[in-house]
Amino acid sequence: MIIDDQVLQGRAAILSAAGHHPYARHMLWLGTPARGYRRDGAVLWLPPPGQGAGGGAIGPAGPALEICAALVAEGLLLPEQSLHLPRHHPALLAGRLAVSRHDDWDFHWTSAPPPTQPEEQRVVRLTEADRPALEALIDEAFPSTTSRPGDPRVVDWYGIRAGGRLVACGADRSRGDVGFLAGLTVAPDQRGRGLGAALTAGMTRALLARHDTVGLGVYPDNVGAVRLYRRLGFTNTLPLSSVGLA
Repeated sequence: MIIDDQVLQGRAAILSAAGHHPYARHMLWLGTPARGYRRDGAVLWLPPPGQGAGGGAIGPAGPALEICAALVAEGLLLPEQSLHLPRHHPALLAGRLAVSRHDDWDFHWTSAPPPTQPEEQRVVRLTEADRPALEALIDEAFPSTTSRPGDPRVVDWYGIRAGGRLVACGADRSRGDVGFLAGLTVAPDQRGRGLGAALTAGMTRALLARHDTVGLGVYPDNVGAVRLYRRLGFTNTLPLSSVGLA
């Protein structure tokens, strides 16, 4: 059961309860209503209907899952809802939540400019005229990404060209008041030349001109990417588990 003193109304109240954590700042959109809940050190929030973003939570996993179970029982969480929760083993869901998927990933963030990379000056902001090249590069180099041209979550695209060809790209999917990098990729035949580092550093520097913090998400088993991001200053980490309610 959710009781009144566990309910948080509005972004400011949720952020205050969450200690203004960068992940909460990223997930909670500016100027958009949101409702939150807290229990035993966990803070969970849900977007308004139609926003499209999943709910999120920080704090101890057990209490966060207890909030979820209470919201399901009260009809406030519905089947197919996505939730990004504190990292937990799937066994912890038993008797609490029925889910159709469970994926572990990490939210990394930095507030400091990255070390300058040798090819960083080649990073440019792309335009609508680059859309065909973007689509071709993504289909070749990162077909599983959820960041694609036309995605309303994307603020801007950045890229690197070589001989007139687009060989690296990444999406600025900033929301809330934290910058966010997504969908970074390099053409297969151009890997190993420092372009991934250059793209990440150039985009991070551009976003830090507008935000005090920049984040990104990565699967923990992507060891090469994790090593690169840490080298570029993304040393703060929040382990998360994304679930889809069955």
